[in-house]
Amino acid sequence: MAIGESAAMSLTHSAQATASRTANSRWLETLARVGFIGYGIVHLLFAWLALQIAFGKSSDDGDQSGALRTLAAQPMGKFLVVAIAVGLLAMAIWQGLEAAVGHRAERGGERAVERLASAGRTIVYLYFAWTAWKVFSDAGSNSADKQEALTGELMTSSGGRWLVGLAGVVLASIGAGLVIYGLVKRFEKHLKTGEMDARTRQLARRLGVAGYVAKGTAYAIAGILVVVAAINYDPEKARGLDAALRTLREQSYGPILLALVALGIAAFGAFCFVQSRYRKV
Repeated sequence: MAIGESAAMSLTHSAQATASRTANSRWLETLARVGFIGYGIVHLLFAWLALQIAFGKSSDDGDQSGALRTLAAQPMGKFLVVAIAVGLLAMAIWQGLEAAVGHRAERGGERAVERLASAGRTIVYLYFAWTAWKVFSDAGSNSADKQEALTGELMTSSGGRWLVGLAGVVLASIGAGLVIYGLVKRFEKHLKTGEMDARTRQLARRLGVAGYVAKGTAYAIAGILVVVAAINYDPEKARGLDAALRTLREQSYGPILLALVALGIAAFGAFCFVQSRYRKV
């Protein structure tokens, strides 16, 4: 039994060592930093679509898939979409390794929280990489329509409305978490602030706060709309970020509020460029 436990521990240590070497590889770091640039471009385009929605000029989905379709329609756009997909995939691998063997500087519950956050980022980056590939291949790239259809199917199944409502609560909670994450400037612990001058540090702080608060607000509204859709049996309201932005526009001072959210999302895109240089990878 002791021999078996020793062998298992040896295999575990070997797997962790292999994962650590992969996480520290130069090529993965380079691709991850390129991924941040691509992630920033997507959010800048997302912000542009939000501005278009604010002033009633957009017919495309106001979400990341709509942003990627906008990029794909430009000269050399499909090449850029593929490059973004590769970068996002590298980011997903990096965060997956961080979830498995990373965050060694933290201890106890703090380390568990950071690893859980990395696991969540892994899923997000994988989803966006998959979305970019679907946009490139022109296969099922309209995520808002697909989300509405999936929600409608779930609502017709036993317990489906509860699942939809739970998903909305989770999404709203993630949004609230992003707002808090930005307001307390927790993102700074992941930056190489020691390599920044005072002006760059201040710029990174302002972009990070504005970006996370705006992005979190959009996700929180989307989550609330999903919950409302489950309660009212209305799948059309469960169209993710696109529905959230359009609902915000319909409120009092909606165009102004949505324009502010769009500027915040643009700030997040710019913050991604800062991360491409100063993020601890």
